[in-house]
Amino acid sequence: MGIVERKEREKEDMRRRIVDAARHLYVLNGFEKLSIRAIAEEIEYSAATIYLYFKDKNEVMYAIHQQAFSKMMQEFQPIVSMTDPFEKLVMMGRKYTQFAMENPELFDVMFIITAPMDTLECREEIWSEGRIAFNMLVQVVQECINAGIFQPQDPEVAAMMIWSTIHGYTALFIRKRMNMFSDQRRAELMEQAFALFCDSLRKSL
Repeated sequence: MGIVERKEREKEDMRRRIVDAARHLYVLNGFEKLSIRAIAEEIEYSAATIYLYFKDKNEVMYAIHQQAFSKMMQEFQPIVSMTDPFEKLVMMGRKYTQFAMENPELFDVMFIITAPMDTLECREEIWSEGRIAFNMLVQVVQECINAGIFQPQDPEVAAMMIWSTIHGYTALFIRKRMNMFSDQRRAELMEQAFALFCDSLRKSL
């Protein structure tokens, strides 16, 4: 390995260490208590070292945001091989909700807190990670249309309606807005609401 390659690897390793430490601190203490200094102390480097890799805390959060989307897309991979498009759509919804429940802090970074978006607005590129995930949903909706399960229509509009509905009740659960119910009842409501929603999609779209 040459000097240039070794330096690039060391740079990537340090960047990974910073992001991993930031994610750990974010999960532990939340966004407000996360700081460049705290990240530096976690990896036992100076704050100046962190600034060599990231402009500010928001850029670090955007790196976590990218990791989170990558993790969610990995969860979606088993869906690709499914042949029934409607079952594929149902499984996407289940995987989305399951991911949120198992990774509520990452779900917050992806869809709730504004920090990653504040950083992205300063860049020229589009929100590529979110677009990739949304395009996957659009593709599955199009497959449902092609199979005659849904009526012919704009697949992006239908996908947006599906996403916003699934996201809505998932966010209610994650943000503890359903705590008036017992754990068992919450699980029942989520499952039954999801089943009813899927059934209504088949009948109305």
